[in-house]
Amino acid sequence: MSNIFISVVIPAYNEAGRIERTLASVRAYFSDRPLSHEIIVVDDGSTDNTADIVRNAIRNTPELRLIENGSNRGKGFAVRSGMQNARGRYRLFMDADNSVDILHLDKFLPWMDQGYDIAIGSIQIAHSRVTEHAGWHRRILGRAAKILIGIVASPGIEDTQRGFKLFSAAAAEVVFALQTIERWGFDIEILTIAWLYGFHIKELPVAWDNPTGSKVTLRSYIQTLRELLHIMWNRSTGKYTSRFKEDAIVSAAEFPDAPKMFHP
Repeated sequence: MSNIFISVVIPAYNEAGRIERTLASVRAYFSDRPLSHEIIVVDDGSTDNTADIVRNAIRNTPELRLIENGSNRGKGFAVRSGMQNARGRYRLFMDADNSVDILHLDKFLPWMDQGYDIAIGSIQIAHSRVTEHAGWHRRILGRAAKILIGIVASPGIEDTQRGFKLFSAAAAEVVFALQTIERWGFDIEILTIAWLYGFHIKELPVAWDNPTGSKVTLRSYIQTLRELLHIMWNRSTGKYTSRFKEDAIVSAAEFPDAPKMFHP
């Protein structure tokens, strides 16, 4: 492993209007903290100048890297690409619109020291805060889907969908090797895999600023429910714990702290 303490992965699709501010926020965060780090922006086939903005930023930010997918594959694909290219002891993915500020990392990292493998942001638990600018359907449909997701995919998790999730290297190596969903339902899938593999997950309250211009639409929720059926099928047929099991364990072989137990 490298000596990088934390990797920050930012998936981006047509984020020319916001990516520069988000990168400035991340750089400012690390300028005040002596943490070895890397920042990875994964451009998911943007048709605007998102990639150009990141390339310009690299000139003054040596710890910044750009991965270009070439075509639009989906947020899940972009996150997986970034997490599998990350080299940090801890690996965070966050949204390009900075809806959950990087400052939350201060409250997430201590839980990793206490033995948790994954820490996830939530707006469904006490002390969370939501600033809603648009997309009322996201809240309504999110509540409606919560119970179903909890029953069939991620038991005990109140909020699967926040774009602010921190993984240990061991957890990331296992979970993202098994991820199959490339679009909106990927959050549910990676948490389902993590639960099946016995990783310890901590859900933490965050302040979520839902900006205007969100790419999450009603159609996104319909697609996510379809992907939930895909997750249910993978679980019922044992794909996460049989067909792909050896691949995941081989990927995580260099991380001796990775759990070896599976939930029934």
